[in-house]
Parts: sequence; C-alpha cells; structure tokens
Amino acid sequence: MAGRRYTVVVADRSSGVVRQMTLNRRWVTLTVATVLSMPVLIGLGAKWSARTEIDQLQASNAVLQVENGSYRVATGELTGQIQSLESVINDLGARATLAPEQARAMQRLPAVVRSRAAGGSNVADSAASNAAIADIAKAALSTPEDTFGVLRDLLQGLENRLRYVRHDVERREQLASATPSIWPAHGWLTGTFGGRSDPFTGEPGYHQGIDISTEKGQPVYATADGTVEAASYTGDYGNLIVLRHGFGLTTRYGHLSSFAVKVDQSVKRGAVIGYVGSTGRSTGAHVHYEIHANGKLINPLQLLTEPAKR
Repeated sequence: MAGRRYTVVVADRSSGVVRQMTLNRRWVTLTVATVLSMPVLIGLGAKWSARTEIDQLQASNAVLQVENGSYRVATGELTGQIQSLESVINDLGARATLAPEQARAMQRLPAVVRSRAAGGSNVADSAASNAAIADIAKAALSTPEDTFGVLRDLLQGLENRLRYVRHDVERREQLASATPSIWPAHGWLTGTFGGRSDPFTGEPGYHQGIDISTEKGQPVYATADGTVEAASYTGDYGNLIVLRHGFGLTTRYGHLSSFAVKVDQSVKRGAVIGYVGSTGRSTGAHVHYEIHANGKLINPLQLLTEPAKR
C-alpha cells in the first residue's frame, strides 16, 4: 500500500500563478519529529557537558583539599620549628652574658682548662645551611611542596646549630661556676704566692698559695661551686679542706679550726665550708689557700676578682 501523499497549493494573488508541492507523509512526519526533538537533544547535550565539567571540578577540588591539608600540616610544622628557634634564641640571650668579674677570672685560667669547656667546630653545619639556602632558590621555581621541604630542612639545620650553641653556653656557664673567683675569707693578705723565706727557719722556700690572716673562728668560704673531696687533718696543712670544681680545677683551704662540710658534699660559691684556725704548721690564725689546675699550682691572686660573700 502506497504511503499517503499531501499536496500543498500556493497561489500568488497578484499574478494568479499557482504552485503545487507534493509531500510524502513519512518525510513530513520525520521532519516534524526532528524539529520537535532538537530542543531535547540540545538539552541532553548541555546536561552531559555540565555533568562532565562538574565531575572534573569535583576531582580538582579533591586534589586541592589534599594539597591544602598537606600545606596546613607543613605550615604547622614550620610554625612549631620557628617557635622552638625563638625559644632557644631567647634562652641563649638571657644566659650568654656573664658577670664581668667571672668573665675576667675565666680569661685568666690556663688555656688547657678553658679548652676543656670549648665545643667542636660547626663549619659542617654552616656549609649545610648555605646549601639549603641555595636549594630554596631552586625550589622557589619548582613546586610548593619542594619549597616547604627545603624550608623544613633549613629550620632543622638551624635548630641543630642552636642546640650546639646552647650546649657551648651551658659548658661556659659550668666553667664560670667552677672558676675560683672570690676571696676565701675576710682579712688581710699576709703571705703571697711564690718564693719567700720559710717563717720557721728563715731559709729560702716556696709558698704554694696565699695566706689571709683574720680572727680565729671567722668563716671560710668556697670560692667556686664544687664537691668536697677531702676534709681532714693533713700534716703541715692542719685541718684541710679540698674542693673539686671540675675542668681539672681544685682548691685547698688549710689551718682551719673546724669543718662545716663533709666529704662528697656539694657546695656553691660563697657557702661556708669551715672556720679560720691555726692548726698544723702555722704561726697564727689564718687560712692558707691554694688553686690547682690539672695538678699544677697557679697564683690565686690572678683569679680572685671579688670579695668573699658575707
């Protein structure tokens, strides 16, 4: 059965010309359906395009969230390291300055004693820091992750260097505390270090310390922080106290009338350790005072920069 056909007649009133157009029903139906379906197809295409863009945006957003999380963690770590550096710097600033008297006494110590408190070189750390700075310049042209990584390494290197400096300051403080810098008693100097005539025989002799004369029973003070190594009667020294201060330094206090400390007791600079007397080989009430550095005698007067604490 043949398909239906439709004839369309078009007449021109002015000229009287008549035109006819015969259309197949199937073709007409297809044309109408196509025209009607175009908005639907365009809408579906727009929907699919939007869906794809949304999926891409969601994927990008997920990546950014991960990156932002990493940056937050990295920023928190850097902030913690910076705060730690500030704390170390403030601590060093508060502790680095010594009292002028202690600083002068330390400078007069034998070089071998001062070297015991000295630290090693940090040249390698400096070179590592310089290399890290160069890496930052390169990383700045790369990814943020690289920059954060280099900054973390640099801050870690600075923390290590500051720990070294803090250790050096602590050792310097310990040496300052161990340096005999105050007079062991209140009185007047009656015997100096070095060559002199023996007070009993008049023959040439060598005095190993200094003598400070004062009234019997007056307190004798520790001239630096230390530990009591000995407190007993010892021949010519009479009642003798020996303090061990560290870094090879020891002090001796002779001719005491009595003791105020015991062996192995820790004492601070200025603490009373005994009392002036005239025991042993002595011509009167006084305290005989010696300083030894690595077993060798040194002149106490070169270190005594402060009076005894009352």
